[in-house]
Amino acid sequence: MIIKLLGTGDSPGTPVLNCHCKTCEDARKNKWERRRYSILIKNADKILLIDTSPDLRRQLLENRIERVDAVLWTHPHFDHFGGFSEFYRVQGNVDVYTTPQIHESIGKYLHFLSYKKKEVNAFERFSISDVSFTLFPVNHPPVEAVGVKIEWNGYKIVISGDTNLEIPKKSIEEMKNPDLFIVNSIAPSGKFKKHMNAKEALSLAGEIGAKKVVLSHLGHFFPPQKIAVRYYPVGEDNQEFSFGEGRLDEFLGD
Repeated sequence: MIIKLLGTGDSPGTPVLNCHCKTCEDARKNKWERRRYSILIKNADKILLIDTSPDLRRQLLENRIERVDAVLWTHPHFDHFGGFSEFYRVQGNVDVYTTPQIHESIGKYLHFLSYKKKEVNAFERFSISDVSFTLFPVNHPPVEAVGVKIEWNGYKIVISGDTNLEIPKKSIEEMKNPDLFIVNSIAPSGKFKKHMNAKEALSLAGEIGAKKVVLSHLGHFFPPQKIAVRYYPVGEDNQEFSFGEGRLDEFLGD
């Protein structure tokens, strides 16, 4: 199984339009970016997306993905579902998994699209392509939001989703002891109503006993990528994690 970070940025991405901070200027000068948040999971011949970034068209083209088998949405914010419109007139009837409430919220925006709504409740385990998934509630006010637990062949991966530290105790239990923890961290420090900073995210990683931690959903508050990686376990667009044998480029024909 392969997990690939298609986008590690927050809602505006990096560089931010009309922003001339050090990080955004460095991104323009050195031609790097943090695209909006989306995660690809490949197992056997199946492709699943966790969230559908507004940058999805470029992300799929660059990875030569011509068909997506399923999508899972974590919450109804545009930077996490807006790219689903790229399926319009390209691929119909995509299976989409999330809670009934999140389906209802996103469906108001995507009423023109044909897709298969797969409603799953929090803590209800389900499978896609021999991979088990469990959604668990997190805290991202004012909307309903979930994190994702992924289990395959003895491995456990946890994706925090967008959340602050006020996560329900039952969800914390679901999150414990992952081999990989992909956790939202919008900035190195500071207090945020809906998100964690790096210190909080790393504290949570320690609490749940994560073996490997990757910070994602990064804002331009972090230093340029080449500097940030010296101090924080920040993710990078197109970063891959392989579980078992096989790599994504092999699946795509390289």
